[in-house]
Amino acid sequence: MLDRIDLHIEAPALGIRELQSAEPGESSATIRERVQAARERQLARFKGTKITANARMTHAQIKAHCAIDAPLAEMLQHAMEQLALSARAYDRILKVARTIADLAGCDAIAQPHLLEAIQYRSLDRNVFY
Repeated sequence: MLDRIDLHIEAPALGIRELQSAEPGESSATIRERVQAARERQLARFKGTKITANARMTHAQIKAHCAIDAPLAEMLQHAMEQLALSARAYDRILKVARTIADLAGCDAIAQPHLLEAIQYRSLDRNVFY
């Protein structure tokens, strides 16, 4: 069942130091701007198609828009094997990595994007780093 859910996130309680911190977090307005920019990137990417978001990409579109270099492909293969993930999870990891890269304003999926996407698939598995 978890294989069909794109993001697996554990949200532990904040510690007392975090609650007492005077350090401001990122504002909702800033986050909204970043999300809107990522959505615009996706709309431009899929212009002329019925697709409007990375989550709806077909396998062919994943190959076209989620290309990763050899070292990242090796890292993803290692994660797939170590976490015993399915082929469905492979595509979902790439879609999530593409979205994370879009949120960062990046044209290509980089190692931090892929690692974060893998992390979101590992909640019910042995940890992969």
